[in-house]
Amino acid sequence: MFRNWPRSNEAESDWVSISDLMSVLMIIFLFIAISYMHNVQQNQLNIKKVAVAYQELQTDLYLELWKEFKDDLPAWQAVIEKKTLTIRFEEPEVLFRIGSFELSEKFQIILNDFFPRYVRIISSDKYRNNIEEIRIEGHTSSEWNGESNDVEAYFHNMRLSQNRTRSVLKYCMSLIKEAESQGWTCKYITANGLSSSHLIKIEGIEDKQKSRRVEFRTKTNAEKKVVEIIERMEKI
Repeated sequence: MFRNWPRSNEAESDWVSISDLMSVLMIIFLFIAISYMHNVQQNQLNIKKVAVAYQELQTDLYLELWKEFKDDLPAWQAVIEKKTLTIRFEEPEVLFRIGSFELSEKFQIILNDFFPRYVRIISSDKYRNNIEEIRIEGHTSSEWNGESNDVEAYFHNMRLSQNRTRSVLKYCMSLIKEAESQGWTCKYITANGLSSSHLIKIEGIEDKQKSRRVEFRTKTNAEKKVVEIIERMEKI
């Protein structure tokens, strides 16, 4: 009977060793969990900071554009949309002749005044590192002259809107004389013909006049920064 005691002590010693090992592992897992939670909280904080900075940037840029152009907008028949940082030229008869992609003389005069001032603001040191894209967007109504069904009209208008935005882009770029500003603008500016895919409707009914428009839309890179943070979180 007494000969079994050493075995019992040995088993108890093994049990203590295993217990100590489990305690160590639990502490390690606890530190891992705490570290993970800290990283998650830090990334959530970073996303919040980006969102706040984005909102402040949007507001500052909108106010600066509004201050610069508020006196000109009525004469240009244009508006500034705060939420999307869009400057919209709404009068189709001022922009192009019906069915044509050649800029009217009046629209050229407007762009002569508008575009250099616009680029000066968004390419300034305050905003230039936060710009993702400058989009020139051409929009049409759903109508097309001639006998066309809805699909055919859409593609006819797509070709027209694309040609118009390229004409606007080409003319705008000719207004920038400084090589540095021209290089920066080429890097970020795009021409986007969208046909009738973004109609303006009032109480659910298409406003054909307002749907025929040209827009200058400024996109910041805040969304890109948030995506980068989320991708880092997924790798943790």
